[in-house]
Amino acid sequence: MSVVALGLNHTTAPLDLRGRFAFAPDQLPMALRGFRDRLQRVAPEAALVSTCNRTELYVAADPRVAQEIARPALDWLAEQGGVQGSLLQSYTYVREDREAARHAFRVAAGLDSMVLGEPQILGQMKEAVRQADEAGTLGSTLHQLFQRSFSVAKEVRTATEIGAHSISMAAASVRLAAQLFEDLRDIRVLFVGAGEMIELVATHFAARQPKAMAVANRTLERGEKLAGRFGAQALRLSDLPDRLHEFDAVVSCTASSLPIIGLGAVERALKARRRRPMFMVDLAVPRDIEPEVQALSDVYLYTVDDLSALVQSAGEKRRAAVQQAEAIIDAGVLSFEHWLDQRAAVPLIQALHQQTDDWRQAEIQRARRLLARGADVDAVLEALSRGLTQKLLHGTMAELRSAEARDREQLAATVSRLFLRSRGAAEGPDAGDAGEPR
Repeated sequence: MSVVALGLNHTTAPLDLRGRFAFAPDQLPMALRGFRDRLQRVAPEAALVSTCNRTELYVAADPRVAQEIARPALDWLAEQGGVQGSLLQSYTYVREDREAARHAFRVAAGLDSMVLGEPQILGQMKEAVRQADEAGTLGSTLHQLFQRSFSVAKEVRTATEIGAHSISMAAASVRLAAQLFEDLRDIRVLFVGAGEMIELVATHFAARQPKAMAVANRTLERGEKLAGRFGAQALRLSDLPDRLHEFDAVVSCTASSLPIIGLGAVERALKARRRRPMFMVDLAVPRDIEPEVQALSDVYLYTVDDLSALVQSAGEKRRAAVQQAEAIIDAGVLSFEHWLDQRAAVPLIQALHQQTDDWRQAEIQRARRLLARGADVDAVLEALSRGLTQKLLHGTMAELRSAEARDREQLAATVSRLFLRSRGAAEGPDAGDAGEPR
């Protein structure tokens, strides 16, 4: 099998374009089944990794058709985002086989992330594997690729300092807020959403003991559960327009496909606040906060891309560990290549087993018929063994006899390696014992 990885990420595509290709976890199985139906003739394995920083399609297929996959895969992905394939192509990358494995391993280890060494991507990749398995598109090759990527990531984190002292998006959000407000204990913070990212941000803010915190979520029950952990108030999303002005800092990260905090709502909030500044962080892809809000003079709005410079500056302290991590990844890539090479021989091995089993069954049936007629047992065993060896050697002998002179030497060397392995032992000092059972 060959492996192809096609995608776009924070280094190749702007935020608003990435937002068009964001898949919620529960959308992945249907999307993957649709992709496989599109490529019915090829029937590939497929998995989708979709985060705020990347959308990547991993495909495994027969090497004879793998070269034909990239273009239809790109067209399919372009349709999902409602853009032309020619436009998307300028923002995407394609990796094949060895480089596809290397890319997957680097992503899992956090080397390809906006935050060097960040651990969240590992959970997101595991979720992608679960969804592909549910869709029935995972397959043995991609299963092996991802399981090996998880093992490589674990080794990188335990054997290097790549993840030490990492500044996550959550920590970066708090650091930026501290630059705007003199004392975070004097501010009120609103978290919009109740997912993993919001939980991380809330944890970091809670450590700074703000005056008040609130969680607004579409599902009130889930919002209440998260709010209860931090002694925060729970709100409905529908309450936001009337309550937005109460908060000095707003951090939003939901799976909404459309902005949930509009320009008008922020303008009204600023008016009620008498132009006191608001700090806003939009960690969602697609955006939760309308980009026009950025133009308001009393709003400090940051997106995931805006936080990139801050988190990368912290990453410089860990660059020395990257070389060690890359060496671990190189070893993982070689191991995966070896596994793929072995897998390539599986159909031939299966065919050989089937052929020899057919010959064995034929000779056994022949021997039973002879025994039923009263033939001598030793004569039957002799005939059985001779019949098997003749069948096993027939094709090899025919090839040796018919081979061209220029090919015969190489063929003879191959046959010797396959059938005369014990000759060296037999010619050694203990030749008399060679081949005898011990």
